[in-house]
Amino acid sequence: MVLEAVYEQDFLSCSYGFRPGRSAHQALNQLSGVITVHRQHWVLDVDIRKYFDSISHSHLREILDQRVTDGVVRRMIDKWLNAGVLEAGTLHFATEGTPQGGVISPMLSNIFLHYVLDAWFEGEVKPRLKGKATLVRFADDFVMTFETYQDAKRVMDVLGKRLDRFGLTLHPDKTHFIDFRPQRHGGTPPDCKAHSFDFLGFTHSWAKSRKGKNVVRQTTAKNRFARSLATVKDWCRTHRHLPPREQHAWLTAVLNGHFAYYGITGNIRQLQDFRYQVVRTWHKWLARRTRGWTFLWNTFNAFLARHPLPAARIVHRYA
Repeated sequence: MVLEAVYEQDFLSCSYGFRPGRSAHQALNQLSGVITVHRQHWVLDVDIRKYFDSISHSHLREILDQRVTDGVVRRMIDKWLNAGVLEAGTLHFATEGTPQGGVISPMLSNIFLHYVLDAWFEGEVKPRLKGKATLVRFADDFVMTFETYQDAKRVMDVLGKRLDRFGLTLHPDKTHFIDFRPQRHGGTPPDCKAHSFDFLGFTHSWAKSRKGKNVVRQTTAKNRFARSLATVKDWCRTHRHLPPREQHAWLTAVLNGHFAYYGITGNIRQLQDFRYQVVRTWHKWLARRTRGWTFLWNTFNAFLARHPLPAARIVHRYA
C-alpha cells in the first residue's frame, strides 16, 4: 500500500498496531519490561471516546498535506472518507470519523495518532520530564508509564487539552491515573487509584516470581474471558444438531485461537479454566440433543478420549 510505504519510516517504536512485523504481544512485553525493570510505576490508562468515529476530516487532511501531495492518492482517500453509511435504508454522510471496516481505516487512524500523540509525546513531552517515561500504543488503545508521580500528574493535566485540539475526547469513566507501585510507601495520592489495569485484553497486576521478585502478571481480563465463553455457549446451543465431528472441529479451532493470543507466561490457570468451561458447555448441549436422553460424564469422558480438545498451553514466553 502506498501510504504504508510513505509513513512506515515516520512511525515511532511506541506504536504497535496494524504495522508490519509488530504485534500486540510485543506491546505487552514492552509494557511489562518498563514497569518491572525500569520501575515506571505511575500509569495513565487512557481511553479515547469513540475514536474511529471522532477523527476530524479537516485535521486529518492537514496532516496528510505534510507528506502526501499526489492528487490521485488524495482523491482516493477523500472517496473513502466521504463514503456514506446505509442505516435502516437511509444513506448518511459523515463529516468526521473513518469508515468502519474500511481497509484504509487502520492506516489513517495510525497516521492521525502518530502526529497527535506519538510525535508530541516523544518530541515535546519526554524532554520536559524529570524521570523516564514510556508510551505504548496499539491503534487507539494506549498506556503511559512514568517514573515519578509529578511527571504523570503533569501529563495527565495536559493530555485532555492536547486531544481536544484535534477533536478527540478522553473517556471520563475509562481513563485512570493509577499508582501501580508494588509497595505503596506513604499511601496513594488522592487523585490516583491503586488497582490493576487492563490493556489489550489482559489484566496487569503484581505477583511474585519463582525467585521471589516482584513481576507484572498479565492474565486474561474478566470481560474478555466472559465474552469468549459467551460466544462458545451461544454457538454450542444453536449448533447442537450438527454432527459431533463438526462441533469438535469448531471448538478445537476456538481453543487454539484463544491459546494463541492469551497463552502468555503467568496465564496458564486462566487458560485451563477456559478449557474446562468449554468442556462443560459442550457436554451440556450434547446432552440436550435428544429429549429424555442422559449423557453421563463417564460416557462423555470416553467420547472426549476419541475426540480430544487441545490442552491449555503457553505460546508466548516473556522473560
